[in-house]
Amino acid sequence: MMSEKKNVLKDKSFGFAIRVINLYKYLTATKNEYVLSKQLLRSGTAVGALVRESQNAESKADFIHKLAVAQKECDESIYWIELLFQTDCLSSTEYESINNEATEILKIIRSIIITTKNKS
Repeated sequence: MMSEKKNVLKDKSFGFAIRVINLYKYLTATKNEYVLSKQLLRSGTAVGALVRESQNAESKADFIHKLAVAQKECDESIYWIELLFQTDCLSSTEYESINNEATEILKIIRSIIITTKNKS
């Protein structure tokens, strides 16, 4: 279940979590935005945690399940990022950058889930 793609996902999801934490600090300090940013903090950091959990899965089904939950958290993060942008908390440059990163992670997770299911 450990592939090179998996390590890429682990690194990208960890980097995304750091970026989300820094964005949360920025939004609370400069925009006084606490509600949407807190939701993003929760879902954005959950992605990497679930990816890590999946590495210690008890079975292929458990592996797929953990990544499926990570997929949901990643998609939720994209939702909060879109809301932050639409409510003028993020500039279009900030939005595009973090949204592209989240979308890339989402595609990797989906790809791993599909590949793992097809190998079953």
